[in-house]
Amino acid sequence: MTADATRIRSLDDPTLFVDTPATIYDAVPPYPPRSEREAEFYHLRDGELLINLGPQHPSTHGVLRVVLKIDGERVVDLDPVLGYLHRGVEKICENGDWHHAISNCDPLEYVASMFSEAMPVLACEKLLDLEVPRRAEYIRVLAWELNRIASHALFVGWLALDLGGLTPILYSFIERDEIVEMLAALTGQRLLFNYLRIGGVNGDLNHEFMSRLGDWMSHAAEQLDNNQKLLNENEIFVRRTKGLGTLDRETALRLCMTGPPLRATGIPYDVRRAHPYSVYPELEFRIPTREEGDSYARYQLHLDEARESIHIIDQVLHQMPDGPVMAQIPRLIRPRPGRAWIAIESPRGQYGCFAISDGSDQPFRLRIRDPSYFNLQAVGVLTPGNLIADTMAIMASLDPIMGGIDK
Repeated sequence: MTADATRIRSLDDPTLFVDTPATIYDAVPPYPPRSEREAEFYHLRDGELLINLGPQHPSTHGVLRVVLKIDGERVVDLDPVLGYLHRGVEKICENGDWHHAISNCDPLEYVASMFSEAMPVLACEKLLDLEVPRRAEYIRVLAWELNRIASHALFVGWLALDLGGLTPILYSFIERDEIVEMLAALTGQRLLFNYLRIGGVNGDLNHEFMSRLGDWMSHAAEQLDNNQKLLNENEIFVRRTKGLGTLDRETALRLCMTGPPLRATGIPYDVRRAHPYSVYPELEFRIPTREEGDSYARYQLHLDEARESIHIIDQVLHQMPDGPVMAQIPRLIRPRPGRAWIAIESPRGQYGCFAISDGSDQPFRLRIRDPSYFNLQAVGVLTPGNLIADTMAIMASLDPIMGGIDK
């Protein structure tokens, strides 16, 4: 009897489940096609080849794997493969109370977690029909807009990095670190803030936060102009983004896209104006749009929105009233049985939450609508016909965050 026959086969051995186990190098799945689309995609014609982009590739902005069907250097088709990051966050939220859901939702939009943690907070407040103190609402808007600018700053750096430029990401992190340091002075954390509370916020503004905010506001607009000038005068960046991944407004609406990718096609849809919430109706700001719909327009739009956020922050600081930052609520929250839908404008578009309460202290259902998931659909429409190197530029211009897509 041979040694192979006598050895105990581990349950981790993939050959127990498939005859020809797939490795990380195999683009073809080790099972028969499960749909007509899959059978068509994995059927190769003369000259075509399948290659993996990810799941470890940094240009996928998270743990996303995309199988590219190429003919030479041209992309013919692509197939996204999800599931490498799945944690079942929505189900976890149903197994804890409403307070636990706040920290569970933080990692979804990990670049701008102030928005993802707002999902259970605003949904529960709507079920409770709870009025939040006005000072707390102003503080929320202040924190949201600061987090929006930090997210947009990283977007600019990531887009340049995916095109081979290293310097812009360094400048972007300088801008982002200034903002997260002041948010850390306010919330105690730099990434997953866990600052919003049902009925208000976790703490009032403090001296360190205001001091850092004042220093940053004194040069924020100038720094933004310098970052824009760095890329706008770079011929390689402009030629590799202008006219690349052009999206028309009909396709954007058909794919339910929101945020900068939609507004870059000329549609001025912004939840802060279309369905006003918090104290945004009391603030003056415009909704920037572009008409071109290409990667360069999406890049320019992010910078335009960052300028509007600075304008909003300036108004908040001048109009913020005195008063409490938390409503009087019981320690154990039991919303009445019912359903609630809330939506806010995150850096990537309409962030929504559908919540169901059965009268207990735990959410019966918490379904989160992440804008990155819908925006990423456009990759399959925009990529075919372009070069392999353009795939990363198109994907980066949509600014996806895999934490919310593969939740």
